[in-house]
Amino acid sequence: MPAPLTPNDFPIPKNLRDSAVLVPIFQDAAGELHVVMVRRSSFGVHGGQLAFPGGKHEPTDASLLATALREAEEEVGLAPTDVEVLAALPTVDVPSGYRIAPFLAQIRRPQVWQWQPREVEEVLEIPLRRLADPAQHAEEDWQLPGWPGPRRVAFYRIAGGHKLWGASYRIITPLLQPLLDGEFVK
Repeated sequence: MPAPLTPNDFPIPKNLRDSAVLVPIFQDAAGELHVVMVRRSSFGVHGGQLAFPGGKHEPTDASLLATALREAEEEVGLAPTDVEVLAALPTVDVPSGYRIAPFLAQIRRPQVWQWQPREVEEVLEIPLRRLADPAQHAEEDWQLPGWPGPRRVAFYRIAGGHKLWGASYRIITPLLQPLLDGEFVK
């Protein structure tokens, strides 16, 4: 069996570029919590992967939070006035050269998601209880281009055959139980 995938498998560049994501959650009419994610368009190093709305920090952004809010509006049409930031989360460094600053936010869900097709293939509303269900958590042996060899990768199974892994997995995993226990949510 291959070794589990660890950050040591891929060197993190010394000069990381700042980026930020919004981790948007909302309660549906029945009171169930959902997290909003996007499936990236098929181009680029992260093409086809599940991610939180976000992207690179631009010089015109006043802060990393401003980056996350700008990107969420550009990518999925989430107006900053519909976002209440609940917490700044620990940063995540990734081998593709970015330091991701995640921000947990409770949102007012728009009637219809308006996403930018050049960057986003679809918007997913994932029930947190589904992610917390042990039956949706799995590990498989993967060998992706650029990897030093096969590695065991932990992920969540998402409806539609998608797999939530990598940096997004590292961001959401420690939040699941606290969110389901009512922490953060107003």
